[in-house]
Amino acid sequence: MYRMAWRMNKVFPTQNQKLIEFIPAGELKKHFQVFGHFYSVELDSGERIECRSVLEIAGMQSSGREALLDEAPDAIFIMMNPGSSQPLEEVRNLISANSINQLDVSLVPTKPDTTQYQVMRVMRHFGWNHVRVLNISDIREAKSNIFVGRFREIEERTAFVAHSLFADERSAELRRKLIKKSGAPIVCAWGVSPDLEPLIERCLMQMNGESGLTGLLKLGTTNKYFHPLPTLQKDKQRWVRELVAHLRRN
Repeated sequence: MYRMAWRMNKVFPTQNQKLIEFIPAGELKKHFQVFGHFYSVELDSGERIECRSVLEIAGMQSSGREALLDEAPDAIFIMMNPGSSQPLEEVRNLISANSINQLDVSLVPTKPDTTQYQVMRVMRHFGWNHVRVLNISDIREAKSNIFVGRFREIEERTAFVAHSLFADERSAELRRKLIKKSGAPIVCAWGVSPDLEPLIERCLMQMNGESGLTGLLKLGTTNKYFHPLPTLQKDKQRWVRELVAHLRRN
């Protein structure tokens, strides 16, 4: 596993890092389209949880949306949860918790968010045409502090853990989604919150033996990888710069 500790003290960029442009979102929209699989899972109690199982970011000249599901991407990113991601078409995909391992995937156009633009910036620097985004939880919740409390409450109250693609019940689905081009990286970028530990450990157990696992690792940790969207603009720019430099070295 490739690992990099992202030192938070001030560093001076190398000449190569200085050349890494921070591309505006308006420019990125001209080059990439985004598709996601959205679904609702119904628990035994009748409660429904809104989810997204995968996101495909692809160049404008890519094959049709469904073809992306069988295509080996240039890279895979694993992040925290789908956040504020929204479909641009009406979606009526309902599945029971007991049938989650039979989840059929169909893609719809998706409104990009600021996190996805960060991934697109990395794609532009490497000339990648297709990146697949997975999450350690499928639960759609824009606010991370609310998300943490919600996934914990659901698991403790209902014992439902298959909101995560990395749950044992979804291992066959995970294997299909991890198919990638030879040498393609799997970029871990789920954040550094200790509250995510149960989901991170579940993910890493399933990823044991996978090649190309990498990311910007927080100094002093073994499994906390920096998220693409820190609060400050200068840190957003730095994340792109540091990840591009890291992937170039590896």
